[in-house]
Order: sequence, then structure tokens, then C-alpha cells
Amino acid sequence: MELTAAAAYEAWAPAVMGYFRVHRFRDAEDLTGDVFVSVAKGIGKFRGDDQAFRRWVFAIAHHRLIDEYRRVGRTAETTMADVPEVPTSQTPLADEELVAALDTLTDEQRQVVTLRFLSDLPLRDVAKILDKRAGAVKMLQARGLTALKAALQRESD
Repeated sequence: MELTAAAAYEAWAPAVMGYFRVHRFRDAEDLTGDVFVSVAKGIGKFRGDDQAFRRWVFAIAHHRLIDEYRRVGRTAETTMADVPEVPTSQTPLADEELVAALDTLTDEQRQVVTLRFLSDLPLRDVAKILDKRAGAVKMLQARGLTALKAALQRESD
């Protein structure tokens, strides 16, 4: 990938926006824009391969998410009806049942599952972003996937 802010936005904005939508932030587009403003400011200093770049983008997104939680608290949660419609081709996570099932997870489990599978980051990268040991992330992932499976089974019954 050519290392420009525009190329980064084109490649990663849909996944970053999906990450924010899973966490139910009404202003997912604004938060995504904030992330890519930070990317644009720091891209000249970035050194690394495509995997390191993806990890860097999602680390910025995760820190922005934490900042937003601190700023507005849990009152920022919305219902699915409040999330604007986005074409499925641009939304990495558009299945309402899956989003509802993700809501049953703890915040840490949801962060691990979305970073691992929505953002397609390796376990060690998720551990770095969340500032946790790889073993703790593995456990959160295992528990989160078990809870997610149970929630999806309840939805289908």
C-alpha cells in the first residue's frame, strides 16, 4: 500500500467505522474522521510494514474510543435504530443479530473480538493495543467467542 493519508483512509476507514459502530457510538463517522486526522498528522513519521501500519491505525482508533468513553461515559450508547444505515458493501459489520450478540459481551471481550476479527489483527497486536498480556487476550477472546456463540444461538431459537 502506498503510504499516504488518502490511501490509509480508503483501505481502513470502513473497518475503523465498523469498530466504532460495534461499540455503539452515534458519531462513528466523526470518530473515524478524528482517527484519520491523527493518521495524516503522523504518517510522515511512521516506519514499518503493512501489518504494523494496520496495528498503528487501530491503536489510534482504540485510544480514540477510550477517550470518547471518558468524555461522555456510557450514556453515549445508542440503539440500532439510532445507527444510520450504511450500505453493506461499506460496512464490515452490518448484521443486526451479530451486533446485538456483541452487546452481550463485556467491554473487554467486545474489544478483543472486534479487534481480532473485525479489524483482522493478530493476537499479539491486540495485546499491544490493549496493553495486556497475550494470555489475557486469549482468555478474553475464548470467553467472548463462547458468549457470542451462546447469544447467537438464543437469537436463532
